[in-house]
Amino acid sequence: MTQAAEFWNTVYDNDTAPWVIGEPQPAIVELEREGLIRGRVLDIGAGAGEHTIALTALGYDVTGIDLSPSAVEYARRNAAAKGVPGARFRVADAVRLGDDPAAAGELGVFDTIVDSALFHVFGEDPERRASYVRALHALCKPGGLVHVLALSDAEPGLGPRIGDGLIRESFGAGWELEQLRPSHYLGRVTEVVAGNVAGLDVSAEGIVDTVAWLARIRRM
Repeated sequence: MTQAAEFWNTVYDNDTAPWVIGEPQPAIVELEREGLIRGRVLDIGAGAGEHTIALTALGYDVTGIDLSPSAVEYARRNAAAKGVPGARFRVADAVRLGDDPAAAGELGVFDTIVDSALFHVFGEDPERRASYVRALHALCKPGGLVHVLALSDAEPGLGPRIGDGLIRESFGAGWELEQLRPSHYLGRVTEVVAGNVAGLDVSAEGIVDTVAWLARIRRM
């Protein structure tokens, strides 16, 4: 079951979000190095804003959105602390955008959308997952790319985990799945996930490197 904004607010207000590691995910950094992030960029489910901040600092036109007002406030503080005050964030419900053309229209369309650990949240909620995919389709320009980094069910992990089949099934008509491969996701051990990391290697700093899927999907 997906969580309400109040839950996400709590983990940011208490700084217990396991996905807040103080830097961008290496998999997303590598996408940029490979030239796979272009044009106007949407960081959907931006969280602490690390990808929006990093890409803004590199000169990209980026907008980060998140359902949680506390996440957006956290991201703005994070951007200021890292010397990137121009990083843009706004509160928006990525699921609602799939069924509200007016709200999606306010954001406009993007050449590249980066989803770092949002898609897998809808793994057991097919209706919200379908709405989310509709939102991605509405927000991505024809020919544009959506990159999805999601926790894999190949091993225990920090949060919701999915199989590659769920990605394949969800991006059907209107999409071309160009690549889907194993990857890695970094998280930190906090009280929110302390019971989910048995058997995983945890660094002295409390960081876990867990398996993930990385998908490159083109909007038709």
